Amino acid sequence: MSQRFKDKVAVVTGGNSGIGLATAKAYTREGARVAITGRSDTTLKTAQKELGPDALVIKADMSRVPEITAAMDQIKQKHGRIDALFVNAGIGRFVPLEAVTEEFFDETMATNLKGAFFTVQKAIPLLSRGAAVVLNASINAHMGMPNSSVYGASKAAVVNLAKTLSADLLQRGVRVNVVSPGPVATPILDRMGMPEEQTRQTKEWITQQVPLKRFGHPDEIAAAVLYLSSSESQFVVGTELVIDGGMIQL
Repeated sequence: MSQRFKDKVAVVTGGNSGIGLATAKAYTREGARVAITGRSDTTLKTAQKELGPDALVIKADMSRVPEITAAMDQIKQKHGRIDALFVNAGIGRFVPLEAVTEEFFDETMATNLKGAFFTVQKAIPLLSRGAAVVLNASINAHMGMPNSSVYGASKAAVVNLAKTLSADLLQRGVRVNVVSPGPVATPILDRMGMPEEQTRQTKEWITQQVPLKRFGHPDEIAAAVLYLSSSESQFVVGTELVIDGGMIQL
């Protein structure tokens, strides 16, 4: 097993399940000292068991700036720096245009966009020279999928954020890139608020749209994140890596 992150400090927001947990486990396997955030006591407890006692597990709502600040304070106290930051915390619910409420709009933007922005901002004092930041967007940033107007807009903003943050942080020696996963087998689709039968039909429809005829696996996204946050990608800056089984390419 490669040890690309031996003695490095890797932070994963939303690291308690799905893509985030898979990435945190991958960092751990490659020698990193890992810190994760999450909102659910249950999944945080499970993640702690899977990551081991050395992992720093922080309960925090990363859509709220005071909680982001407090999380960074805990990371600073234990590790003193951040070498790799995966800004993964986010929510995704598909809602018909006419059913979108101001509360739903604000919650989605606060978590997916505001949270990402302020996570990076509050991490700046901890980011080591040569550190790498990876944001998690979505192919919905590029697709006109029904019922995804708010979610898609929030993720399109995250793609742009990777470019602007790259320009802001480059002189500090910090690289910023973004991954845009396609459909991935995580619990997020089951939490999008659709009835069970509609969820099943949606999964079948999505599978047919993917040239590879399957959902991606969280480990496949994690592998891309580790590449973008490793020394192997030192010449990659402000770039979006789409991982979608060819869904928006073919």
